[in-house]
Amino acid sequence: MRYEGAIYRPPSEARSYILQATIGCSWNQCVYCAMYREKTFRLRALEEVLADIDAAALATPAMEKVFVADGDALVMPLAHWEPILERLARRFPRLRQVSSYAMAWNVLDKTDEELRRLRELGLSLIYLGPESGDEPTLRRIAKSPLTALPGDGREGAPIFDAHVQAAQRAREAGMKTSAIFLLGAGGVERSGAHAAGSAALATAMNPDYLAALTLTVVPGTPLADRVDEGRFALPDQAGLLGELRTFVAEARPKDALFRTNHASNYLPLAGRLPQDGARMAEIIDAALAGGVRLRPEWARGL
Repeated sequence: MRYEGAIYRPPSEARSYILQATIGCSWNQCVYCAMYREKTFRLRALEEVLADIDAAALATPAMEKVFVADGDALVMPLAHWEPILERLARRFPRLRQVSSYAMAWNVLDKTDEELRRLRELGLSLIYLGPESGDEPTLRRIAKSPLTALPGDGREGAPIFDAHVQAAQRAREAGMKTSAIFLLGAGGVERSGAHAAGSAALATAMNPDYLAALTLTVVPGTPLADRVDEGRFALPDQAGLLGELRTFVAEARPKDALFRTNHASNYLPLAGRLPQDGARMAEIIDAALAGGVRLRPEWARGL
């Protein structure tokens, strides 16, 4: 398969065919993220993408899951999505899931008819990464192109609300949603507000899947500059576990599969929220008391 630059995917897509339909991220301004900074966003030529699908089908015809990369592939217009999804369905007869990363604005910029059409053609799951539900934190980490959309009336719109609306519209189109939150994104200063706000946003978005990752300060990012200048401090291990405890205790989606199995986390957890929230909170309490072994620093990663 032909890939340009480093390729990233959610942990749950480990057995999926990764199809690189876009290069980079159309926003690429989140202050903590280094994944796509060396790439200039563009759509790959459609004929190249279709050729890659054909080649992958020859190598692995029984593939059941496909993840469409890079950073926010949902931004592609329907004129690209339709032939890609049609080719995937034709070339992989056992295909049961097609997924991609998405920003809230990628969803909101598509009509209800377009979203339904994508679902009809096979796009069944999108990964939304609000990272926080605390509005000041969302703005500090630049989690939205609000300032890049002058004149459309959205410059002052709450980013929290945009994610709720995006999840609702995706769900109404028949897609499943996975919401990703980032422990530590509020820093020490807004740790409590970030944790409580994230639980509130998880409740309001009501996704099918929930995940918590732990913020890593990556050299070369704007966030690393803030750390060097003394304008941001990451909570310590106990503080991060405290945020996780708040999240599992307060998040109230209807029924979401929750995991912290990403390599960045100190404590892997799995369960359903809200029904397993109390059990997971007890595990976190035990970890804070030293009774549960945590992932060592050398084993953590992006």
